[in-house]
Amino acid sequence: MMVSACSNDSNSANDSNSATQNNAPSNNAAPPADTSDSGNNVPADNGQSGNTGNSGNAGNTGSAANGGSDTSNAPADQADSSSVKQIKAMLELAKSGKAAGIPFAADKGLIDDVEKDWGKSDKTDFAGQGMYATYAKKHAVIGFNKGSQIFDVRSDAPELQQLTLKQIEAALGKAAKVTKNGTDTIYAYEANKTFELRFILSADTGKVDHISVYAPADAVNNMAG
Repeated sequence: MMVSACSNDSNSANDSNSATQNNAPSNNAAPPADTSDSGNNVPADNGQSGNTGNSGNAGNTGSAANGGSDTSNAPADQADSSSVKQIKAMLELAKSGKAAGIPFAADKGLIDDVEKDWGKSDKTDFAGQGMYATYAKKHAVIGFNKGSQIFDVRSDAPELQQLTLKQIEAALGKAAKVTKNGTDTIYAYEANKTFELRFILSADTGKVDHISVYAPADAVNNMAG
């Protein structure tokens, strides 16, 4: 996919109350809290009847639960905050032609440098405007032109594949350019005048399939002739 895609209950409470009024004997034994509270101390129960009803009140408990649920949402909020930081860091790194986990830069790097460090690629394919060398264990695909200059650095690292469009837009806003490649959608953001950061989202998962740090000028100029 990395090679082809870029080439992109108040009513129920009332019912319960009416039922308790119509069936007082059974109701005295029904709620465990009422039974333990009432015991033989009827005056105490009468004095606090409204409060005891409210102390076990689903509405009040619900409010506390709601407060608790807000707290339980904290991990999700933290995850969103973490993804925003991650995505912004990706854009910052793209300004130097790089993707996280890959030491080679588009525009300045050569495929020869990659081969010296990583060895021969698992496979090399012609796609779009150049050749693409796949290094599966590195979660990387390197695009290079006829002059061996790298113009595309792609990563499908597992952590990237958890990202959604909502998270991307929360971090970077709307993409400058949106294109389709088959069933995949490519969201391109300008890192600077030299590089674009592209997110390729899979129609199957609705999440990122891979990213691309792309140098358009290097792809066009050096593939001519």
